[in-house]
Amino acid sequence: MMKQNNKSFLRDVVGNYLSELGKADSRVIVVNADLMGTSRNRNFVETFPERAFNVGIAEQNLVSFSAGLAHEGFLVYANTMAPFLTMRACEQCRTDVAYGNLNVRLLGTYSGVSGGISGATHWAMEDCAIMSAIPTMTILEPCDAVQARKMLQESLRIKGPLYMRISVEPQSDLYEEDYQFTLGKATTLREGKDGTFICSGVTVQFALQAAYQIKEQCGKDIGVIDMHTIKPIDKQAVLKAASTGRIIVAQDHNVVGGLGSAVAMMLASSGVGIKFKVLGIPDEFVPMAHAPYLYHKFGFDGEGMTKAMMDLFQAD
Repeated sequence: MMKQNNKSFLRDVVGNYLSELGKADSRVIVVNADLMGTSRNRNFVETFPERAFNVGIAEQNLVSFSAGLAHEGFLVYANTMAPFLTMRACEQCRTDVAYGNLNVRLLGTYSGVSGGISGATHWAMEDCAIMSAIPTMTILEPCDAVQARKMLQESLRIKGPLYMRISVEPQSDLYEEDYQFTLGKATTLREGKDGTFICSGVTVQFALQAAYQIKEQCGKDIGVIDMHTIKPIDKQAVLKAASTGRIIVAQDHNVVGGLGSAVAMMLASSGVGIKFKVLGIPDEFVPMAHAPYLYHKFGFDGEGMTKAMMDLFQAD
């Protein structure tokens, strides 16, 4: 299952695969907010011009327009940058799409700080917190190319609104083509008995690096869970991870309101007390920099995750 030799740009994978969805289902429509290049869906636009729409730099209209098409029975894939989709068009996501439980797939690129030197205006540091609070909203975060394609395949069958956060940083290829994606069912990439990393998106590859490094350093077996479905979260996977006594959650998102908060709430509501830490973007605005530098600075690259888990052992 684990490869990590090759890397893929997931916005390319997602954007290009929309053409396959268009071939598979005539109800599929793609809507852009003047970012066909950024969202990488030029293939669909050129292959199905009668099913592609550009509403211009008007994200609120993007979402409301998509809701109208969904009302008519179409499967709509609305594409733009994640911060604009989830903040500028938040009311439309909630009231126009989610309130009617419509089949709109909101595809947001530039998740987390993957936008690098574009800075905080183009970083989606709060998107999971915002979208998780919207009833009926499903939230997905792919960690590699195979998983992204499997998620898109499943999106033809998922009922109601869906938000997919997509990094623009290259991500390691982890899964083989026979990988089976199941909505709401986390994937265990590595079994462990001494602690567990629960991650999503770009941090999954870093967790695997850390787990192997810890094994080499001190012989501890650390599990890695790919929590690709942020909402609805896999409760059983969280409780299984808790049995290892230590959980570190890592996500390219504000440490408040993202995957870490969801896991913490699940543990607390189940009455489970363990050693626990959330890694992510600190709850503050920081100067722009390239994404790999920021991952290291914030402590959720492979080195940072190794240190965080080793610190939990030191706290014994």
